[in-house]
Amino acid sequence: MKKQRFDSVQDALERSPAAAANMKARAELMIALRETIDDWHVSQAAAAKRLGLTQPRLNDFLRGRITKFSLHALTEIASRAGLTVRVEIARPAVA
Repeated sequence: MKKQRFDSVQDALERSPAAAANMKARAELMIALRETIDDWHVSQAAAAKRLGLTQPRLNDFLRGRITKFSLHALTEIASRAGLTVRVEIARPAVA
């Protein structure tokens, strides 16, 4: 059996580089948002209200249900949380 190496778990799990990039971006946003929400030291109800979400929707987020959130939705939530989201575009190295 040939061993494969991947840069990240998303690269190993996703079917395409584009899907892996999308998952990585969503994971990074979720981590940043989780840290921000934790820093608020408020109840889920208060955090949900501040983010414009229902409490069940916030609960899905806090439980890490990444597949329930699109990149667009997470960008919107990050904006409501006062975060600035930037996209980094990199070209592959030319050999």
